[in-house]
Amino acid sequence: MERKTSAYYQRLHRQRLRDRGLVKKELWILPEYGQDLLAVEQQMRQPRGAQPLTKDGMMNQTAPWTIDSLQEALQQSDLVKSDAAVLELLDGAEASLLITMKEYGDLPLFLAVAGRQIVVEAYLWPTSQVRDTISFNEQILRMQKVFPLSTVALESFANGEAAYMVFGALSAASSLANVVFEIETLSDNVIKLTEAFEPLLLTA
Repeated sequence: MERKTSAYYQRLHRQRLRDRGLVKKELWILPEYGQDLLAVEQQMRQPRGAQPLTKDGMMNQTAPWTIDSLQEALQQSDLVKSDAAVLELLDGAEASLLITMKEYGDLPLFLAVAGRQIVVEAYLWPTSQVRDTISFNEQILRMQKVFPLSTVALESFANGEAAYMVFGALSAASSLANVVFEIETLSDNVIKLTEAFEPLLLTA
């Protein structure tokens, strides 16, 4: 699969939001309300009176998920049934899920279950695309709290490329509703991170 930077998905995501008739509003809030605002924003993307994407019946999971049981449950979730996301199981030494977020410009997320943890991650951009890595890294560290449930990290790949990734982690015993919320939050944060740090990046 060809690896694209988050700016590519940001452009497609913005266009799809416009096509749905949504408008962008800028708000100023205290950092601790970031997660609350995200939940309200997701609900306000639905028509007035529509039900939230997740249902109370999905919140009773207590046994730790496996990659297979989580895939099966996600296939039955509103996230997938509404065609907002498409799942693909990637076999390997440690199987993982490729989650293609349709409403975010087909943004690819990767989900893995490792022991007691579920990790969801997305590719941002290579270090070679950053104008000043020292200044950029400092900015990232200062702004981590602005992006709820997500952390930015550096990762080295087998081809020698170093790149920035964003990931979220939660307990393998989390409810399905919380897993879906993590997936949606990470997708949203990829777009917001790209908007925030675009001035520090070289043109792709």
